[in-house]
Amino acid sequence: MVNSVVDLILPKPRSRWASVKRLKKLWLSLAGIAVIGVLVAGVMLWPTTPPDLSVGHRMLSSGVVSSWRDGDLIVLIRHEERCDRSSNPCLGPADGLTVAGTVIATAVGKAFQTLGMSNSDVLSSPATRTAQTSLFMFGKTELSPGPLAICGNAMADELLAHKANGRNLLLVTHSACISDLEKELGYPRAAHAEYGSALFVKVDANGKLKALGVMNTKDWPAALKQL
Repeated sequence: MVNSVVDLILPKPRSRWASVKRLKKLWLSLAGIAVIGVLVAGVMLWPTTPPDLSVGHRMLSSGVVSSWRDGDLIVLIRHEERCDRSSNPCLGPADGLTVAGTVIATAVGKAFQTLGMSNSDVLSSPATRTAQTSLFMFGKTELSPGPLAICGNAMADELLAHKANGRNLLLVTHSACISDLEKELGYPRAAHAEYGSALFVKVDANGKLKALGVMNTKDWPAALKQL
């Protein structure tokens, strides 16, 4: 009987260097996953829009009410419903408000009256819809100086130039201008401002601006009940 002889080739033992390389690759992969996870979490947790002032008791807890009484606020208010982008009946010119927009503007003005307007100044951008909003909301129209709205990258400085010490400044303006200020205050991805919504911004003792929150028109009644 002939015995078959099978030649076995034993694998070479892996070198220590190869093991180190494998561990290094694994470590780099895990580190990459961890970095991506941190970035994703940061994006998810980073605030995209100033706080909603109608939630809870934020009108009080955010400092809006106390800052309002001290005259330390700048409030940007978007004009109400514009006629040329609505099927609702117009008040007058196509570049102005709808009739429904004037009704809502009047209601929002009453909400501001509840806060008190004795230490507040009102300006509006030089557009028909903003001037009309100011008229129905606050009973007057005073246009900001110059032919253009207060907007752009240097908006904060321009607003401060129009604000008197100890007096709130209310500016009836446009959604694009509100977005400009929100970007300047650290909210580059803020939600588009609704018709009649108000962005409340505090001016501290050093002239620095901080966004306290946003109030939308429909939320005023519930928010005022918390005061």
